[in-house]
Amino acid sequence: MTDIQELATTLDDAARRVRAIAPLTEAGPLDMADAYAVQRAVLARKSARGERLIGVKMGFTSRAKMVQMGVDDVIWGLLTDAMLVESTLDLSGLIQPRIEPEIAFLIGRRVHSAAEADAAVAGVAVGYEVLDSRYRDFAFTLPDVIADNASAAAFGLGPWHDPRDLGGISNIGLVMEIEGRLTQTGSSAAILGDPMRSLRAAARLAEQAGMPLEPGWVVLAGAATAAVPLPRNAHVRISGAGLGSVAVTTA
Repeated sequence: MTDIQELATTLDDAARRVRAIAPLTEAGPLDMADAYAVQRAVLARKSARGERLIGVKMGFTSRAKMVQMGVDDVIWGLLTDAMLVESTLDLSGLIQPRIEPEIAFLIGRRVHSAAEADAAVAGVAVGYEVLDSRYRDFAFTLPDVIADNASAAAFGLGPWHDPRDLGGISNIGLVMEIEGRLTQTGSSAAILGDPMRSLRAAARLAEQAGMPLEPGWVVLAGAATAAVPLPRNAHVRISGAGLGSVAVTTA
Protein backbone atom coordinates (compact mmCIF):
# COMPACT_ATOMS: atom_id res chain seq x y z
CA MET A 1 0.00 0.00 0.00
CA THR A 2 1.42 3.39 -1.03
CA ASP A 3 2.11 5.79 1.84
CA ILE A 4 1.21 9.10 0.18
CA GLN A 5 2.31 11.27 3.09
CA GLU A 6 5.66 9.54 3.42
CA LEU A 7 6.42 10.02 -0.28
CA ALA A 8 5.33 13.65 -0.10
CA THR A 9 7.64 14.21 2.85
CA THR A 10 10.53 12.62 0.93
CA LEU A 11 10.06 14.93 -2.05
CA ASP A 12 9.41 18.04 0.01
CA ASP A 13 12.49 17.40 2.14
CA ALA A 14 14.63 16.88 -0.96
CA ALA A 15 13.58 20.27 -2.31
CA ARG A 16 14.05 22.09 0.99
CA ARG A 17 17.45 20.48 1.61
CA VAL A 18 18.51 21.04 -2.02
CA ARG A 19 19.49 17.40 -2.33
CA ALA A 20 18.70 15.11 -5.28
CA ILE A 21 17.20 11.74 -4.50
CA ALA A 22 16.53 8.46 -6.29
CA PRO A 23 13.19 8.22 -8.12
CA LEU A 24 10.35 7.10 -5.86
CA THR A 25 9.61 4.16 -8.17
CA GLU A 26 12.99 2.61 -7.34
CA ALA A 27 11.59 1.80 -3.92
CA GLY A 28 8.23 0.47 -5.11
CA PRO A 29 5.43 0.82 -7.67
CA LEU A 30 3.55 4.10 -8.01
CA ASP A 31 0.50 4.50 -10.21
CA MET A 32 -0.77 7.73 -11.77
CA ALA A 33 -3.56 8.30 -9.26
CA ASP A 34 -1.20 7.93 -6.31
CA ALA A 35 1.39 10.13 -8.04
CA TYR A 36 -1.12 12.98 -8.29
CA ALA A 37 -2.10 12.34 -4.67
CA VAL A 38 1.55 12.78 -3.69
CA GLN A 39 1.68 16.01 -5.71
CA ARG A 40 -1.34 17.36 -3.83
CA ALA A 41 0.13 16.25 -0.50
CA VAL A 42 3.33 18.20 -1.21
CA LEU A 43 1.17 21.22 -2.03
CA ALA A 44 -0.60 20.79 1.32
CA ARG A 45 2.75 20.95 3.09
CA LYS A 46 3.62 24.15 1.21
CA SER A 47 0.21 25.62 2.02
CA ALA A 48 0.80 24.89 5.69
CA ARG A 49 3.96 27.01 5.42
CA GLY A 50 1.96 29.91 3.96
CA GLU A 51 2.23 29.37 0.21
CA ARG A 52 -0.87 30.01 -1.90
CA LEU A 53 -2.00 28.14 -5.02
CA ILE A 54 -2.10 30.55 -7.98
CA GLY A 55 -2.18 28.35 -11.07
CA VAL A 56 -1.04 25.29 -12.95
CA LYS A 57 1.68 24.34 -15.40
CA MET A 58 1.34 21.89 -18.24
CA GLY A 59 3.88 19.24 -19.10
CA PHE A 60 4.54 16.90 -22.03
CA THR A 61 2.93 19.36 -24.44
CA SER A 62 5.47 18.38 -27.10
CA ARG A 63 4.60 15.38 -29.24
CA ALA A 64 8.27 14.37 -29.23
CA LYS A 65 8.31 14.39 -25.41
CA MET A 66 5.14 12.30 -25.31
CA VAL A 67 6.76 9.71 -27.53
CA GLN A 68 9.94 9.78 -25.45
CA MET A 69 7.98 9.16 -22.23
CA GLY A 70 5.59 6.66 -23.84
CA VAL A 71 2.45 8.66 -23.02
CA ASP A 72 -0.45 10.00 -25.05
CA ASP A 73 -1.66 12.79 -22.79
CA VAL A 74 -0.33 15.86 -21.01
CA ILE A 75 0.37 16.12 -17.29
CA TRP A 76 0.15 19.09 -14.96
CA GLY A 77 1.79 20.57 -11.90
CA LEU A 78 0.72 23.23 -9.40
CA LEU A 79 2.06 26.79 -9.09
CA THR A 80 2.25 28.74 -5.84
CA ASP A 81 2.91 32.40 -5.17
CA ALA A 82 6.35 31.52 -3.80
CA MET A 83 7.35 30.29 -7.27
CA LEU A 84 6.59 33.61 -9.01
CA VAL A 85 9.80 35.53 -9.74
CA GLU A 86 9.76 39.31 -10.08
CA SER A 87 13.23 39.99 -11.46
CA THR A 88 15.94 38.05 -9.58
CA LEU A 89 16.11 34.33 -8.86
CA ASP A 90 18.45 32.94 -6.20
CA LEU A 91 19.59 29.55 -7.50
CA SER A 92 21.11 28.44 -4.19
CA GLY A 93 17.81 26.78 -3.30
CA LEU A 94 17.63 24.75 -6.51
CA ILE A 95 19.32 21.46 -7.35
CA GLN A 96 19.73 21.36 -11.14
CA PRO A 97 17.75 24.27 -12.63
CA ARG A 98 16.80 24.52 -16.29
CA ILE A 99 14.82 27.24 -18.03
CA GLU A 100 12.41 27.23 -20.98
CA PRO A 101 10.23 29.82 -22.74
CA GLU A 102 6.47 29.62 -22.24
CA ILE A 103 3.15 31.05 -23.28
CA ALA A 104 1.07 31.96 -20.22
CA PHE A 105 -2.66 32.54 -19.77
CA LEU A 106 -4.41 34.66 -17.14
CA ILE A 107 -7.76 33.18 -16.10
CA GLY A 108 -10.53 35.77 -15.84
CA ARG A 109 -13.36 33.64 -14.48
CA ARG A 110 -13.87 30.21 -12.99
CA VAL A 111 -13.42 27.38 -15.48
CA HIS A 112 -15.14 24.06 -14.84
CA SER A 113 -14.63 22.39 -18.23
CA ALA A 114 -12.61 22.53 -21.44
CA ALA A 115 -15.60 24.08 -23.21
CA GLU A 116 -15.36 27.13 -20.94
CA ALA A 117 -11.61 27.65 -21.27
CA ASP A 118 -11.30 29.87 -24.34
CA ALA A 119 -13.83 32.45 -23.16
CA ALA A 120 -12.21 32.63 -19.72
CA VAL A 121 -8.86 33.96 -20.95
CA ALA A 122 -8.29 37.49 -19.63
CA GLY A 123 -4.69 37.82 -20.78
CA VAL A 124 -1.84 36.20 -22.68
CA ALA A 125 1.84 36.75 -21.93
CA VAL A 126 5.27 35.48 -22.78
CA GLY A 127 6.87 33.81 -19.81
CA TYR A 128 9.44 31.32 -18.64
CA GLU A 129 9.49 28.31 -16.38
CA VAL A 130 12.41 27.14 -14.29
CA LEU A 131 12.43 23.38 -13.91
CA ASP A 132 14.25 21.60 -11.12
CA SER A 133 13.80 17.86 -10.81
CA ARG A 134 14.31 16.56 -7.33
CA TYR A 135 15.60 13.30 -8.86
CA ARG A 136 19.24 12.66 -9.63
CA ASP A 137 20.31 13.49 -13.19
CA PHE A 138 16.78 14.58 -14.17
CA ALA A 139 15.97 10.87 -14.61
CA PHE A 140 12.47 9.64 -13.76
CA THR A 141 9.42 7.66 -14.84
CA LEU A 142 6.04 9.22 -15.57
CA PRO A 143 4.62 8.66 -12.04
CA ASP A 144 7.84 10.01 -10.54
CA VAL A 145 7.65 13.32 -12.39
CA ILE A 146 3.95 13.75 -11.65
CA ALA A 147 4.58 13.23 -7.94
CA ASP A 148 7.43 15.76 -8.20
CA ASN A 149 4.98 18.43 -9.39
CA ALA A 150 6.09 18.07 -13.03
CA SER A 151 9.53 19.44 -12.02
CA ALA A 152 8.06 22.90 -11.32
CA ALA A 153 10.35 25.28 -9.42
CA ALA A 154 9.81 28.91 -10.50
CA PHE A 155 8.30 31.04 -13.24
CA GLY A 156 8.14 34.58 -14.52
CA LEU A 157 5.73 36.54 -16.68
CA GLY A 158 5.90 39.39 -19.16
CA PRO A 159 3.13 41.98 -19.57
CA TRP A 160 -0.39 40.70 -20.11
CA HIS A 161 -2.06 41.31 -23.47
CA ASP A 162 -5.74 41.18 -24.39
CA PRO A 163 -6.12 37.99 -26.47
CA ARG A 164 -8.52 39.83 -28.80
CA ASP A 165 -5.66 42.10 -29.87
CA LEU A 166 -3.28 39.30 -30.86
CA GLY A 167 -4.97 37.76 -33.89
CA GLY A 168 -4.26 34.27 -32.64
CA ILE A 169 -1.40 32.69 -30.74
CA SER A 170 -0.90 29.44 -32.65
CA ASN A 171 2.40 30.50 -34.24
CA ILE A 172 4.13 33.10 -32.08
CA GLY A 173 7.90 33.20 -32.48
CA LEU A 174 9.83 32.89 -29.22
CA VAL A 175 13.47 33.71 -28.55
CA MET A 176 15.56 33.03 -25.44
CA GLU A 177 18.86 34.80 -24.81
CA ILE A 178 21.33 34.20 -21.98
CA GLU A 179 23.90 36.95 -21.44
CA GLY A 180 22.86 38.44 -24.77
CA ARG A 181 23.59 35.23 -26.67
CA LEU A 182 20.85 33.49 -28.61
CA THR A 183 20.16 30.23 -26.80
CA GLN A 184 16.85 28.91 -28.13
CA THR A 185 14.30 29.84 -30.76
CA GLY A 186 10.92 28.27 -31.29
CA SER A 187 7.26 28.76 -31.98
CA SER A 188 4.16 28.49 -29.84
CA ALA A 189 3.04 25.90 -32.43
CA ALA A 190 5.34 23.47 -30.59
CA ILE A 191 2.80 23.53 -27.73
CA LEU A 192 0.31 20.92 -28.95
CA GLY A 193 0.09 22.78 -32.27
CA ASP A 194 -1.63 25.69 -30.51
CA PRO A 195 -1.30 26.79 -26.85
CA MET A 196 -5.10 27.04 -26.64
CA ARG A 197 -5.22 23.25 -26.81
CA SER A 198 -2.99 23.12 -23.76
CA LEU A 199 -5.30 25.52 -21.93
CA ARG A 200 -8.30 23.31 -22.73
CA ALA A 201 -6.36 20.29 -21.50
CA ALA A 202 -5.63 22.13 -18.25
CA ALA A 203 -9.35 22.78 -17.83
CA ARG A 204 -10.08 19.11 -18.50
CA LEU A 205 -7.55 17.91 -15.94
CA ALA A 206 -8.85 20.46 -13.46
CA GLU A 207 -12.38 19.15 -13.94
CA GLN A 208 -11.20 15.58 -13.41
CA ALA A 209 -9.38 16.61 -10.24
CA GLY A 210 -12.41 18.49 -8.89
CA MET A 211 -10.31 21.65 -8.81
CA PRO A 212 -11.63 24.26 -11.28
CA LEU A 213 -9.32 26.93 -12.66
CA GLU A 214 -9.93 30.06 -10.60
CA PRO A 215 -10.04 33.77 -11.56
CA GLY A 216 -6.57 35.28 -11.29
CA TRP A 217 -4.81 31.96 -11.80
CA VAL A 218 -1.99 31.53 -14.28
CA VAL A 219 -1.74 28.61 -16.68
CA LEU A 220 1.68 27.93 -18.18
CA ALA A 221 0.84 26.26 -21.47
CA GLY A 222 4.10 24.38 -21.94
CA ALA A 223 7.55 24.77 -23.40
CA ALA A 224 8.10 26.13 -26.90
CA THR A 225 11.71 24.88 -26.96
CA ALA A 226 13.93 22.45 -25.09
CA ALA A 227 14.90 23.51 -21.56
CA VAL A 228 18.52 24.57 -21.07
CA PRO A 229 20.69 24.68 -17.93
CA LEU A 230 20.26 27.92 -16.01
CA PRO A 231 23.62 29.34 -14.83
CA ARG A 232 24.26 31.59 -11.86
CA ASN A 233 25.02 35.28 -12.25
CA ALA A 234 23.34 35.43 -15.64
CA HIS A 235 20.77 37.62 -17.35
CA VAL A 236 18.09 35.77 -19.31
CA ARG A 237 15.57 37.39 -21.65
CA ILE A 238 12.65 35.67 -23.36
CA SER A 239 10.83 37.51 -26.13
CA GLY A 240 7.63 36.68 -27.96
CA ALA A 241 6.49 38.25 -31.22
CA GLY A 242 3.73 40.70 -30.34
CA LEU A 243 4.01 39.88 -26.64
CA GLY A 244 7.10 41.84 -25.60
CA SER A 245 9.59 40.20 -23.28
CA VAL A 246 10.35 39.03 -19.77
CA ALA A 247 13.77 38.92 -18.10
CA VAL A 248 15.33 37.33 -15.04
CA THR A 249 18.73 37.72 -13.41
CA THR A 250 20.13 34.77 -11.48
CA ALA A 251 22.27 34.85 -8.38
